[in-house]
Amino acid sequence: MIVDRATIASLVPHAGAMCLWDSVTHWDAQRIVLQAFGHRDPAHPLRSDSRLRAVHLCEYGAQAMAVHGGLLARERGGVAPPGMLVALRNVVLHVARIDELPGAIECEAEALVASDTAQQYRFAIHHAGTLLAEGRAAVMLQPGSPA
Repeated sequence: MIVDRATIASLVPHAGAMCLWDSVTHWDAQRIVLQAFGHRDPAHPLRSDSRLRAVHLCEYGAQAMAVHGGLLARERGGVAPPGMLVALRNVVLHVARIDELPGAIECEAEALVASDTAQQYRFAIHHAGTLLAEGRAAVMLQPGSPA
């Protein structure tokens, strides 16, 4: 089931152009696959010096986690609690920048640890079958907080 950008935006706290993902092409209880096209946009909010550097793919990975958490919470009839990115581990960037890549970038994120207070995911971001970035991200959740 494809999830569109409007639905993604309703699930995460990232507003406007900072909501980086355009669609979810697959998801289940353990993993999610998303696509984004905005990396070529000259007004991309993470650009500097007219470039979008690969280090920002870590934010794409973290937002993939948020989207997955939002979908899982919605499926249970709730809302995902707010979270804060607290760690990035084993991040490898295979390119220097992504703003010139034609077409979509795609992320696959897989839940490694999930509890009421924390999540850890593995993420890999590709473009046209080429690995751009990979790593792990950890988020601390604030259970019971208003969304």
